[in-house]
Amino acid sequence: MIRTEELLLNVGPQHPSTHGVFRIIVKLDGEVITEATPVMGYLHRGTEKLAEDLNYTQIIPYTDRMDYVSAMTTNYVLCHGVEKMMGLEVPERAEFMRLIVMELQRIASHLVWWGTYLLDIGAMSPFLFAFRDREIIINLFNELCGARLTYNYMRVGGVKWDAPVGWIDKVREFIPYMESKLDEYHRLVSGNEIFLARIRGVGAYDAQTAIDYGLSGANLRSTGVDWDLRKAKPYSIYNRFEFDVPLGKNGDCYDRYLIRLEEIRQSLRILKQAVEQFPSSGDVMGKVPRVIRPPAGELYVGIESPRGEIGVHIVSKGKAEPYRLKFRRPSFVNLQILPKLLVGETMTNLITILGGIDIVVGEVDC
Repeated sequence: MIRTEELLLNVGPQHPSTHGVFRIIVKLDGEVITEATPVMGYLHRGTEKLAEDLNYTQIIPYTDRMDYVSAMTTNYVLCHGVEKMMGLEVPERAEFMRLIVMELQRIASHLVWWGTYLLDIGAMSPFLFAFRDREIIINLFNELCGARLTYNYMRVGGVKWDAPVGWIDKVREFIPYMESKLDEYHRLVSGNEIFLARIRGVGAYDAQTAIDYGLSGANLRSTGVDWDLRKAKPYSIYNRFEFDVPLGKNGDCYDRYLIRLEEIRQSLRILKQAVEQFPSSGDVMGKVPRVIRPPAGELYVGIESPRGEIGVHIVSKGKAEPYRLKFRRPSFVNLQILPKLLVGETMTNLITILGGIDIVVGEVDC
């Protein structure tokens, strides 16, 4: 037996221009991890506390920065919560715009994940392909609201801007293009022997463990648990559209990989139906009071973001600012299982497991 000394290793904190400021302290016995401690807070901005001095419209730009690769969904969850509290009706055209941008955002988010994940485990080309195709979505968002990353697009009662002339046609043209590229992704990567050796069977857990840790999104569905809030607790107009919820059975990184790619296909399926049913006219803002004051009380709503359930708990005292505001951030919750998965693994598998969970640090620190 070879005698080794315990080694304490800092993995990170990485620079924000990579995957966010995140650090893991690992104890190693040779190549094997014996203990792993995630260290959070390097990107903490106090969003929930700041919100107590802001009106509800002023809070929306802060939600952009919580999940900077899926800002449309974080915009939506806050507006949705306020609308539920106030009993506001959102115009149909606005609901269609919201759904279209959220599904485009889901695709763009998964493309960032796919490209950076494969880059982390040693493949360069997929990163370039993913960002090439994501750029089409970013250009659509830029045309819609003048921004490429933090959109500030949703409003309580609707959306800030209507679709420009020809914008829906561009979305329609994107759908078959992305479907063909998704097939290319699978041919390039999904059956590659080296890739399969790195990912299959790694970071596995069962359904009960996933539930115990409060996991959501692909991290939960990879174990076979059929739970997607767009189906389980429909919001917006998702109940009008046909789509499937991809499930795994092994709960490993490979199942999570396949689920996210299939979610892109299902998002394209939703978009195809949405552009065909898109109203030819109508308002994009409902009748909203000049000063938004939800009635006294509290409410929690959750929606399905690309990383799982993102929710907001609002406590109102009937004023223009929330008394308390708390976000359920899926990256923060999903991260809790990381130490359990890493113990007994090698350093090589640390990158595979961490990337497979799909964490956005802005959402962890909030």
